[in-house]
Amino acid sequence: MLFNSFEFLVLTLVTFAIYYLPPFRRVQVAILIVASLVFYGYANPTLLALFLFSVLINVVSSYSVVYGKLSTQKLVLTIGVVFNLGILAFFKYSPLVGNTFFNAEQGIGAWLVQIPLPVGISFFTFEGISLLVDAYRGRETTRTEGVVPPSLGAHAMNTTFFVAFFPHLIAGPILKAHHFIPQIRQKFYRDIPWEFCFRNLVTGYFLKMVVADQLSQQTYWIQYPYFEVQSSLMLIVLLFGYSIQIFADFAGYSLIALGVAGLFGYRLEKNFDFPYISTSFSEFWRRWHISLSTFLKEYLYIPLGGNRKGNVRTYINLFVTMLLGGLWHGAAWSYAIWGMFHGGALAIERLIKDLYGRKQSEPPRVLRILSGVFVFSLVTFAWLFFKLTDISDVVKYIAAIKHNTNIASNKTRILYIIVYSLPVVVYHLLYLSKNLQSGALRWQRLEPLVYGLMLFMIATNCGIGGEFIYFQF
Repeated sequence: MLFNSFEFLVLTLVTFAIYYLPPFRRVQVAILIVASLVFYGYANPTLLALFLFSVLINVVSSYSVVYGKLSTQKLVLTIGVVFNLGILAFFKYSPLVGNTFFNAEQGIGAWLVQIPLPVGISFFTFEGISLLVDAYRGRETTRTEGVVPPSLGAHAMNTTFFVAFFPHLIAGPILKAHHFIPQIRQKFYRDIPWEFCFRNLVTGYFLKMVVADQLSQQTYWIQYPYFEVQSSLMLIVLLFGYSIQIFADFAGYSLIALGVAGLFGYRLEKNFDFPYISTSFSEFWRRWHISLSTFLKEYLYIPLGGNRKGNVRTYINLFVTMLLGGLWHGAAWSYAIWGMFHGGALAIERLIKDLYGRKQSEPPRVLRILSGVFVFSLVTFAWLFFKLTDISDVVKYIAAIKHNTNIASNKTRILYIIVYSLPVVVYHLLYLSKNLQSGALRWQRLEPLVYGLMLFMIATNCGIGGEFIYFQF
C-alpha cells in the first residue's frame, strides 16, 4: 500500500478516527497493530506469515536474552541475530547467488532466482536485531524493563507494534528498540503535535508527488539501451536529475512517515538532514539515511572495533561497514560496488585527516563551497550503481558520456529536469539561510506562502504516481 494512494488515506483516517475515542484508549496499541497488518498484507496477504513468524522468533529470543538462564543468554542472542540475518539472506540474496554461481535457467539456480523478495524485509529484520542487541546490552540495568518488560504478553504486544507500526514498516526509518518501545503508552488527542505533522506531511508529499514523480518520467531515459542515443550533456543532466529524484523520493517517504506517526503520538527518528550541503563524505553519512548510518555504526562498525584498534583497522572497518551497507540495499553486485565506493571515500578521507591533522579552524567559505560541489558530484556519480544494477550498463553509460558529444541534446527534457530539481536546491539553500539571523526572519515571513504553494502543487501538478524507490529494499 503506497503512502500516496487512496487506500492509505482511508486506512489512516479510519484508524485515526477510532484511535482517540475514549472507549478505545486502552487498546490503542492493538488498533495500530491491526491497521499495520492490513497495511502490510494489503497487496499480498501471504507475506504476513513470514512477517509474523519473524516477530514471534524475536519476541521469544529477546525475552530469553533478558530473563533466561545466564549461561544461555549470549547463545540465544547469537541464534536470534543469525536467524534475522538468515531470513534476510535467504529471501534477498538467493537470486543473486542463483545468477552468479548457478545456471539460472534450470535446477537449483532456477529455483533460487524465483524466490520472492518480501517487501520491507531489510527493515524489519534490522529492527529485530536492534531489539535483541538492546535487550542483551541492557539486561543488567534498569533500562532493560523499558525494552523488555517482565510480562511476556506485554513484551509480545510491544514487539509486534515496534516492528509493525505502519508509517515506518516498508521503508523505514529504521527504529531502535531503546528509542521507540519506551514511547508505548496511552496517547491523547490534545497532545498531537499538529504543526510538526503538517510541516512533515506537506513537505513529504510535495517531495514525492511533485518532485520525485515528475523527475522519474525524465530519468527513465537513464535505462539501457535508451541512454546510448542521448548526448553527453543530456546524460550528465539525467544523472543530476536522478540524484535529486532519489533524495526527494526517500526523504519524502521519511517525512510522511514522521508526520503520520506524529498523528498517533509517536516520534520517529529523523532520517534526512539536508545531505546535499555536505562538504565531506563523513558529513554526508551523518545527514543521509540517518537511521541506517547510525544503525551500521552502532551495531556493526563499533562491534568490529570502530576506531579503537589503530588507523589501519579503522580504515578496514569503515570499508567493510559500507560494503555491507551497500549489499543491504539490494541483491546485485552494483550495490556492493556502491558501498565500496563510499567506504573507500570515507577511508581515504580519514587517512588524509590522520596524515595532515584535524584543523580546528573553520575553512574559508570558497573552500567549503568547492568541497560541497566535489562531494555532491561524486555522490551523484555513485548513484549510477543504484539506477543501473548491471555493471556493464554503468560502463556503457560512462562511455556514452565520453563519446556522445556530437549528439544534440533534448532541451525540453533538460528544462523539465532543471525546473523540478529546483525545489530541492531551494530546500537546501533555505536551510543554509535559516542559520543566518536575516535569513531566519525572511523565512518566517515567507513560510505560509511556501507551504500554501506546495499544497497547490500537490493538488494540481503531481507526476504519475509510482512506488517509492526504497520499497525494493
